[in-house]
Amino acid sequence: MRTRLERLAREVAKFGAVGAVGFLVNVAVFNLCIHTFQLAPIRSGVISQVVAIGTNYLGNRYWTYRHTDKRRIHRETVLFFAFSGVALVIENAVLAVSHYGLGFTSPLADNIAKNVIGLGIGTVFRFWTYRTWVFQTGSAGRVFGRSGASGELSSKEKREDRRVLLK
Repeated sequence: MRTRLERLAREVAKFGAVGAVGFLVNVAVFNLCIHTFQLAPIRSGVISQVVAIGTNYLGNRYWTYRHTDKRRIHRETVLFFAFSGVALVIENAVLAVSHYGLGFTSPLADNIAKNVIGLGIGTVFRFWTYRTWVFQTGSAGRVFGRSGASGELSSKEKREDRRVLLK
């Protein structure tokens, strides 16, 4: 149990670090689109998220989940962008409700709605979907150290997981 929690903590930390870079990209592009190019808030939100999603894919693919099965990269890429698209809708729906529904139209309100509330909900959704469906290992159907029915790892699987995590 402790090993699983430690593995999960490392995964969350890496996912968070990649997400932090994506967050900075997202906020910078969002504010650039609104203040420099005078684009509408939702359009700015979509553009900034598309750029951040690309950044996050690279970080998650080649760092957070680098140990996962590389043979299914096409499936992984399609699922990553599909689930990221759902999260994009979640984040911008929060922004739309705040900006157009509730009338909070200041730059601060737009940033809070999109980059705090919407992003928070979207991040939880992304973490769950990425680790559950997108970045899977190929050995015996295991996903992130969980084996089929028993939930326990064999000693060979534990050694392999340690070796992969230490790379």
